[in-house]
Amino acid sequence: MPVDQTPEQLAALLRELCRLPNETEWVEFKHDNGDAPMIGEYISAIANSAALIGKQSGYVVWGVEDGNHEVIGSAFKPSVARHKQQELESWLLQKTVPKIHFKFYEFSNEVGLPVVVLEIQAATHTPVQFDGTEYIRVGSYKKKLREFAEKERDLWRVFDKTPFERQ
Repeated sequence: MPVDQTPEQLAALLRELCRLPNETEWVEFKHDNGDAPMIGEYISAIANSAALIGKQSGYVVWGVEDGNHEVIGSAFKPSVARHKQQELESWLLQKTVPKIHFKFYEFSNEVGLPVVVLEIQAATHTPVQFDGTEYIRVGSYKKKLREFAEKERDLWRVFDKTPFERQ
């Protein structure tokens, strides 16, 4: 399970993610889009993709330009965001099955630009659903898992090999 990150760790994580050549199955960059259902779908997709490729966590990063990974800042503030009269994080947790650990980190980079990192625990014993649907990343795209039978089979194989202690 992810542990809370210090400001120094968050700055280092942001630098590391921005150095990636492209978005990956386990990293998504956004500017300001705070659409709650979209975030929930990414939680499912990235949790499942992270498990499939053997990562412990995946990330959605707001405030980074998708094409060149330049930090541009974001107006998205999950700590005050609401959806259907609920706090965003609470609403997302309610719609996610099984319950996995995810955490929003709001901080500023070295030059003071506001950034948000959503750290998402990889799925452990069953695919993660959001609002009744399982998602997966195919390259840098979010898709419904049921449309990719081979990836779904591979994901279940990963769960079958996961030692009980890690579940």
